[in-house]
Amino acid sequence: MAAPSPELSGTKAQRIVDAMRVQVGLRGATGATFEHVAREAGVSRGLLHYYFGTKEKLLAETVRRDCDFRLEQLSASVAEADSVDALLGGMVERLRLMVAEAPEFFVLFFELHAIGARNPEIAAELVELHRRTREHMAGILTRARDDGVITLAAAPDAVAEVLFSLADGLAMRLVSEPGRDFSATFAAGLAAARTLVLPA
Repeated sequence: MAAPSPELSGTKAQRIVDAMRVQVGLRGATGATFEHVAREAGVSRGLLHYYFGTKEKLLAETVRRDCDFRLEQLSASVAEADSVDALLGGMVERLRLMVAEAPEFFVLFFELHAIGARNPEIAAELVELHRRTREHMAGILTRARDDGVITLAAAPDAVAEVLFSLADGLAMRLVSEPGRDFSATFAAGLAAARTLVLPA
């Protein structure tokens, strides 16, 4: 997935993607126009068109940056895990916090997949995003395995893909039904994860 232009790095770029996230939370991906985002970020609409071209590209960049941030948080939350329960428990807690703190991230993420179904450029960016997140999770699992914390029932990248699939499905339901008690669902998800991520 392409990085933003060098001229738009730093605080201005971050203001823009933060503004897009806020507007998606308020209006959804369809209703969050360049005009709304420009006003929120304090920049001109022409600047958004110049650097991103389309709203879809800005959505993709926002998701990319958010994913990088969430992956850093995930790594930090499980860095000291000394057991399979600590590792998986840390992942579950990170998912709960993500949904509680930034549900709009998941709204944007899922809407981008719908856009990708009819936009080949966005579909290609999503493939790259999935590759990077899968490799990041596989790296976490590989380090834990090599440190003698866990055993894996399959290749790290395959396990990573299944864990992300579980997390994405749970996140979709959490965002859709914010008042529901998902304790039993999380327990079942952990049981499923433990068939792939085992004690050392």
